[in-house]
Amino acid sequence: MSQGLEQPKKLVEPPSPERGRRSYYGLIRYLGKRLVLTVILLIGITLVTFTLTNLVPGDPVAAALGQRAADDPQIVERFRQEFGLDKPLHEQYFSYLGRLIHGDLGMSWQTRRPVAQDLAGAIPATMEIAFTAITMAVILGLVLGSIAAYRRGKITDQVVRLISLLGISVPTFWTAILFFYLFYYRLGIAPGSGRLSPGMPAPPRVTGMYTVDSVLAGDMRTFVDAAAHLALPSLVLTFFTVGLLTRFSRMALLEVLDKDFVRAAQAKGLPARTVFVRYVLRAAAVPILTMVGLAFGSLLSGTVLVESIFSWPGLGSYAYQSASKLDLLAVMGVGLFVGVVYLTINLIIDIAYGFIDPRVKVG
Repeated sequence: MSQGLEQPKKLVEPPSPERGRRSYYGLIRYLGKRLVLTVILLIGITLVTFTLTNLVPGDPVAAALGQRAADDPQIVERFRQEFGLDKPLHEQYFSYLGRLIHGDLGMSWQTRRPVAQDLAGAIPATMEIAFTAITMAVILGLVLGSIAAYRRGKITDQVVRLISLLGISVPTFWTAILFFYLFYYRLGIAPGSGRLSPGMPAPPRVTGMYTVDSVLAGDMRTFVDAAAHLALPSLVLTFFTVGLLTRFSRMALLEVLDKDFVRAAQAKGLPARTVFVRYVLRAAAVPILTMVGLAFGSLLSGTVLVESIFSWPGLGSYAYQSASKLDLLAVMGVGLFVGVVYLTINLIIDIAYGFIDPRVKVG
């Protein structure tokens, strides 16, 4: 009799609007938590930057005024009052936070201009190098890493690993000097330092990146000149970054290639391209994306020597000049910007995880 009884069928409910709302609210909660954490980290960055900057040995007043003016007590007193240096450190810090809320980064002692204005002029130049370098590095790193992973243990793998090891091991300042000497001085196929040739007018400012602004203005002559000046510093940074991404991509892809689901896809006779794009690359995308974000952040904050060698008026040059003159507010402005960049990149990567890997749940 029990065999004649049929088990009730399980009804599959269609996705309800309530479930969609829960997913939407979960995303909002996740973003809210990340934004609150970002604000807390930003405050921590300002505290650390302010503390370390004020612990640097040396007299910022003498560096800003010069030794002769610094020997005059009245001039020194007026300078300290003007920039609030006569107050205790904790009052200086809270005053700095109060100005930050209103978007005021203070006045640079070196340039006598607002720090925000100086950064607005320096950041696009560094962004131009960083975007170019990270784009080339990601393409070359994924290609070389994929070749090394699929040809592991063979001569191709050994050559790619050697190239990546050289890219990581050779200091960027040495590579910059070598490239400048070889391509500019010896071969004469690359232009000199700076962003444009002497006498070449800058394009109308839209983004601050000369290659982009010249294209927007339809000025191909300026674009060609700006791209030629951009080539060498970008290649130097690409050489280091591509070595890092190649090694990391190779390791991430090798780990995925050994998974059972990849072997099952290959056993089904799927085309190699389909297996790579839909299975291998997607599974390895999360760690690779993390490394790309960190590499991009390091490019923005680590271009000091490269920009100095190529006389590139970017963030690195501005940070070096500010540090050498003990321009505390400018140094703190640079540190704050780099911190914001890292936090923004991490936030974007965390959000992208949910779209790349369905196993990562947001909310």
